[in-house]
Amino acid sequence: MDDLLCSNGAETTPPWPRPPDGGYTVEDLFTLPNLPPHTELIDGSLVLASRQNLFHSRVTDLLTAALRRTAPPGLKVRRQMTVILDRYNGTEPDVSVIRAAACTDLEQDRYEATDVTLAVEVVSPASRARDHDSKPRKYAASGIPHYWLVEMTGADNHVVARTYELDPASRTYAPSGFHRDRLKLSVPFTIDLDITLDALKRRA
Repeated sequence: MDDLLCSNGAETTPPWPRPPDGGYTVEDLFTLPNLPPHTELIDGSLVLASRQNLFHSRVTDLLTAALRRTAPPGLKVRRQMTVILDRYNGTEPDVSVIRAAACTDLEQDRYEATDVTLAVEVVSPASRARDHDSKPRKYAASGIPHYWLVEMTGADNHVVARTYELDPASRTYAPSGFHRDRLKLSVPFTIDLDITLDALKRRA
């Protein structure tokens, strides 16, 4: 109780309730008051967005623009929109490729995993474990066909993109490529993108 008291002894209200038994649900993610922007729900727990660095911002911008240029008419590209995986998991990929039919109106604030063709995570220091482990496992279990993981690595700070495709039988991802400085793929559609540090520095 002491942590809910002001210096004058009056009780204060926490910014959101204590987690219910069993954890928060995706509906809580959209109805709890005062949640910071880009809050995610993972295994019934709220995960607050960490402060992003310039690398993360520029890679996300670069990928969003490139995918929008090359996506076929039946697909749309969205940046940092919530994807509902199940009752206790609502994540926010840095970039998502969505079926155009699932994009309904300008008030839309979420998509279902069944509408997602590709989920992309750009690794930041605070998200490394989730991006490498828990998120791809959950994306695969939800049936998302493609997953990309992009990060800066090595002593020479090269940008690498690891790409994965879903094995529908096992609902797990199999590696489909390791791309250093250039992302060149034909699935889920054709893309040929310079992802060197120089390319990132050229962005505004």
